[in-house]
Amino acid sequence: MSHRAATLLLACWTGFSPLACARSRPAAFRPDPQGEASGDRTLSPYFFVKGDDTGLDQLPLKATSAKVAIAGVIADVTVTQVYRNTGTKPLEAIYVFPGSTRSAVHGMTMRIGERVLKAQIKEHGQARADYEQAKQQGRSASLLEQHRPNVFQMNVANILPGDEIRVELRYTELLVPTDGTYSFVYPTVVGPRYAGRVGTASSTGETWVANPYTRAGEKPAATFDLEVKLSAGLPIQRMACDTHKTSIAYDGRADATLRLDPGEAHGGNRDVIVKYQLAGNAVQSGLLLHQGQDGNTFLLMAQPPKRVTPKDLPPREFVFIMDVSGSQMGFPIEVSKVLMKEMIQGLRPQDLFNVMVFEGTSAFWSPKGSQHATPEATAQALAFVGSQHGGGGTELGSALQKALGLPRVPGISRTFVVSTDGYISADGQVFDLIRKNLGSANLFAFGIGSSVNRHLIEGMAHAGQGEAFAITKPEQAAAEAERFRAYVSTPVLTNLKLTTNGFHIQDLEPLQLPDVLADRPVIWLGAWT
Repeated sequence: MSHRAATLLLACWTGFSPLACARSRPAAFRPDPQGEASGDRTLSPYFFVKGDDTGLDQLPLKATSAKVAIAGVIADVTVTQVYRNTGTKPLEAIYVFPGSTRSAVHGMTMRIGERVLKAQIKEHGQARADYEQAKQQGRSASLLEQHRPNVFQMNVANILPGDEIRVELRYTELLVPTDGTYSFVYPTVVGPRYAGRVGTASSTGETWVANPYTRAGEKPAATFDLEVKLSAGLPIQRMACDTHKTSIAYDGRADATLRLDPGEAHGGNRDVIVKYQLAGNAVQSGLLLHQGQDGNTFLLMAQPPKRVTPKDLPPREFVFIMDVSGSQMGFPIEVSKVLMKEMIQGLRPQDLFNVMVFEGTSAFWSPKGSQHATPEATAQALAFVGSQHGGGGTELGSALQKALGLPRVPGISRTFVVSTDGYISADGQVFDLIRKNLGSANLFAFGIGSSVNRHLIEGMAHAGQGEAFAITKPEQAAAEAERFRAYVSTPVLTNLKLTTNGFHIQDLEPLQLPDVLADRPVIWLGAWT
């Protein structure tokens, strides 16, 4: 959710969110534009109440709790906070709090007594105008805005005396493994930003960076609790939290519950990081089913083994697709040649490979099919690449269609590697073509040039269940080629098919199944009856 595009509004609704450290007196407002340079660092978010009566304006945060349900690699998080206005007049409060950079906020509700009120998503400017109108009319209202992917601000108006408010924020995020380890991070801190001096290049003019904060060494006033329920769908090899004291209870091989130790009741001054590993000594697969009022859904995973030996690897084929259109003339095409050289010379003799160049038309180095990467074949292919010069249009879609028709040896893992600046208008058609043929080839995209169309490059890699790379300088080519080799060097399953027995599946995402590569799980989502 971009703060420039959409905003959550509770007008006669309301909502706050993760981890506040409660202070209610205006005198406690301590903006520090030099915060980065000073030792007076923030250790937790801060709830600031606007008002003049320091003795009466009280809105203490009583407690914050987070319940996390991880199904496979998708975390569903519900954050609950309880506030009470113990003063004698309505209050307005401002609260800046952290969020996950990968989260998608999908719901916010407020409970005042027996009333349960839900947020609405509106265009940013309209949401701000509606909030100001509700505030002037004396209605309870709240506005949730996003300043950064991981920084949110809540404005709350007209919290009435004696009101106890329970606010729930719900978001989801996809957990991506690093070296076989999954990490769930619950952020608790918005650090003070250096605001920059007015009139300098480092000044942005944003007022939220002067958010009040709790000084280092101060204990958070509110209590904090967190529970993580993990339903991995696969055997859990290890689960741990090194940032807080916790207890972990296992319920079978694939389910576990982690809870904070009671001694961490004031542990909301540092991020909670929970890690777990699923990879074992063989390819593992697991299935999670959900039955809901609006239909049934499933999540299916295939997790590669922790260690892959050469005997586990199927044969590999690489088809390098090189953009030689007019926009590649000069620096970009020379970088592409260096990249192709690095990648082709890194192939094993038993690997198959081919090279296609395209502009308005396209041509193969080996029209009859891919060849083994012998020294002779490698030299011929590199001579073909070296003879290319930029010119013509950028018929990427036609080139991909032609590459898909290249004769293929059954049982071999095929990978397309596309190098281009990506400046075409048919982005959507290219994405659809890749998604519909994912079972025929994985796809990796290299953006080549001082400025590339990252939407196309990243979108192609996402649709092809691969990785996006960007090379803006010639000296980056060798390192990026090595990173690519490390990523694709160990495919462990290829030509995957998904069949069912006894029930029907639909709305499968992705439409076809990619190869299982080492260090990369494959995930399928869909509906079933």
